[in-house]
Amino acid sequence: MLSETLTNELQRYAIGPRVRTLRLKKKLGLVQLGAHTGLSPAMLSKIERGQLFPTLPTLVRIAMVFGVGLDHFFAPEKDKPLVAVVRKGERIRLPVPAGDGPPAWLFESLDYPVADRRMEAFYAEFPADAPPSEPHRHGSAEFIYVLSGRLSVDVDGEESLLHPGDAMYFDSSVAHSYRREGAMACKALVVTAP
Repeated sequence: MLSETLTNELQRYAIGPRVRTLRLKKKLGLVQLGAHTGLSPAMLSKIERGQLFPTLPTLVRIAMVFGVGLDHFFAPEKDKPLVAVVRKGERIRLPVPAGDGPPAWLFESLDYPVADRRMEAFYAEFPADAPPSEPHRHGSAEFIYVLSGRLSVDVDGEESLLHPGDAMYFDSSVAHSYRREGAMACKALVVTAP
């Protein structure tokens, strides 16, 4: 049984309706498609109605009948603008670094459903007991907006102390690290560019 988050994520791709559209364009019935794929018409009907998510081998069988690649079922529709909504309850909180010790910060991706993102947005929390983060580098740019608490950001040896409402943009391809200041946890929005 799939979790609600996984079910919602799979439904976003609308694989069933895409299979149905391909079938109707070829003017095939479920029985005919079943004969070509070796799948039962009942199974194909459940897939089309979104009651069953096909495995990759099953999806490959269907794709081969219609002469499309697997990307047909996962690529965004070209005639629609890209829109992705990430509900608060769907986000997964991850520690950095992962492991047994206290994390330097926790983050939640705010835009994970979007493939080939031009930027990545995160909600970050630096707990009251968080150690300073290890210096790291990534991408080409980073933007931080502090929501609450205080955050010290070290970029290539130069520290900047940010208070609620402060924002900072910097070159993230150079070594940088974070340190929560004071007794309160710090919360921030972080946007990075690959």
